[in-house]
Amino acid sequence: MTPPPALEWTTANQAHLAAALAELRAIIERRQRDRDAAPPPRAPADPTTTLGRVAEKFSLSPFERDVLLLCAGVELDADFAAVCRTAAGGAPTFGFALAALPEAHWSAVIPTGPLRYWRLVTVPPNDAVISAPLRIDERVLNFLAGASHLDERLHGIVRPHRAAGMLPRAHADVADRIGALWTSTGARGDQWPVVQLVGEEDAGAADIAAASCARHGLGLCTMSAADLPHTVGERAAFDRLWARETALGDCGLLITTAASDSAETLRVVAAFAAHARSVVLVACREPLQVSDTPLARFDVHKPPRAEQAALWHGALSRVRDAVENDALDVEIDAVVTHFDFGPAAIAAVAELALGAATEHDAPVLAERLWSCCRAQARGRLDDLAQRIVTTAGWDELVLPAEQMQVLHEIVANVRQRTTVYERWGFAAKSQRGLGISALFAGTSGTGKTLAAEIVAHELKLDLYRIDLSQVVSKYIGETEKNLQRVFAAAETAGAVLLFDEADALFGKRSEVKDSHDRYANMEVSYLLQRMESYRGLAILTTNQQQALDPAFRRRIRFIVPFPFPDERERAAIWERVFPPATPLASLDIALLARLNVAGGNIRNIALNTAFLAADAGGPVTMAHLLRSARAECAKLGRSLTEAEIGGWT
Repeated sequence: MTPPPALEWTTANQAHLAAALAELRAIIERRQRDRDAAPPPRAPADPTTTLGRVAEKFSLSPFERDVLLLCAGVELDADFAAVCRTAAGGAPTFGFALAALPEAHWSAVIPTGPLRYWRLVTVPPNDAVISAPLRIDERVLNFLAGASHLDERLHGIVRPHRAAGMLPRAHADVADRIGALWTSTGARGDQWPVVQLVGEEDAGAADIAAASCARHGLGLCTMSAADLPHTVGERAAFDRLWARETALGDCGLLITTAASDSAETLRVVAAFAAHARSVVLVACREPLQVSDTPLARFDVHKPPRAEQAALWHGALSRVRDAVENDALDVEIDAVVTHFDFGPAAIAAVAELALGAATEHDAPVLAERLWSCCRAQARGRLDDLAQRIVTTAGWDELVLPAEQMQVLHEIVANVRQRTTVYERWGFAAKSQRGLGISALFAGTSGTGKTLAAEIVAHELKLDLYRIDLSQVVSKYIGETEKNLQRVFAAAETAGAVLLFDEADALFGKRSEVKDSHDRYANMEVSYLLQRMESYRGLAILTTNQQQALDPAFRRRIRFIVPFPFPDERERAAIWERVFPPATPLASLDIALLARLNVAGGNIRNIALNTAFLAADAGGPVTMAHLLRSARAECAKLGRSLTEAEIGGWT
């Protein structure tokens, strides 16, 4: 049986190292016997071996290579160690090496020489350099022995990256351009141009970086920007340690930034990347600014919808035989329509869905895939907005037929956006106005928020209410940044955004009288543009439609007025406000419908009445309802009239 190539190389490397140690031992023994004996000629180390690679990567002279080999032999071979101790009178030192080894030179001892600069060998601090015992660094020793691993000082900071799979075509093109840049500059060693990959955190920058490095025979490790040392001295030490690791492991480094990183952290990343002596790439949402060193910029976007569909098919390929292809195609089309995932997220969600489904028939897989997509996308958005659990259906909403028809049209627009925008070519004609936005206008309690819940539930999408207190900031530019984070996270999740009481955020732009007015108007202008480009559904609710900026009303696709319910509509609300399990006495719906309040107030009255009845130990009665109605109207600052409550008791 032919041994595998890796085993052959390991055996050959060990044989070469043993032969080099034997040759060095013979030199030491010969010099011990005859101090005047001329040293034999030293053959250069084989560059395919670990010893030759270290000598080449760190530009070691023959003498420096022998010093390193001397220290390695003491650790690896007991007989070699005994010979050295006898000849040196103890542990090997620079003084012994200068006296015993051929082609000795003083520059090997200085701190800037490769042996000490790269920490290939170490000298105890505060000892005389010439007479201090030398030790080989453990990482270097293991490398020479053929057992390569990540330096333990980098554990927990730097992580090897494993690509999710084949790159989408758009990402492969970016990797090709990065590879071409490195090739055209003739980059070697510490001359590699720094590359910044600008885009969303989950757009696939790590896989692009890995592919770019692989085109030049390099692996890839990643680290978080927050883990970079902030002080100059610590950062320089880390740079030196990582550069050594790069030389030993043929590996590039991708530094990933996060939205939560401070300006100081980004400054540290830029400074490190600009002066690093190794292959460094940076993944960031916004380009880094470096005054003295240009950083090559490559924009990274999530794959187009068609390529996302191909990735989903690939990730679900192992169940293709168990699921009808048409059913799988339909489900993937739905997922791609509503969710915007990068390659890594697609692979993770597909694996989770397949692992969670006990059967691979189409309905089970479809349900699991959809729920896993929603769960995957919630992470970022849950930190930025309030998720509303939606369970309401169409039968719980009472509105005129015209308004109900518009709500159904909104659902149809969201469901069919891929067909219209992508397949029918509307997106190719213009990227403006592709967002689906709706304004629900009406007085408080007329069902605006309930309608938003029903639309989200019908679409099987998450509904997020935007907390204006967390979005609007008094600091210039912060409101736009906050909204950008919300919209970016929502586009990934395909979520429905609810801007409750939107007139507070989307108000009319005012005449510019001072800088505050100017920046407030800039916020409104930004929101206009972002609403138009948001590819999900954004719902705005307001009690004061006229307070909204007219430009918003022009750009909103659907405006749904929520009228105050008339007596017939109030009767319909009363008929369905109590759950089926609620015990009811004889209730006169016609009398209840005369109470001139909105649907939200009716729900409040019904809920409060249920507590009164439960506490009394009996069913809901008209007397309970009268008591609750009085309390609700008192909250509204109005009294009940005889026309409204006459005959209730």
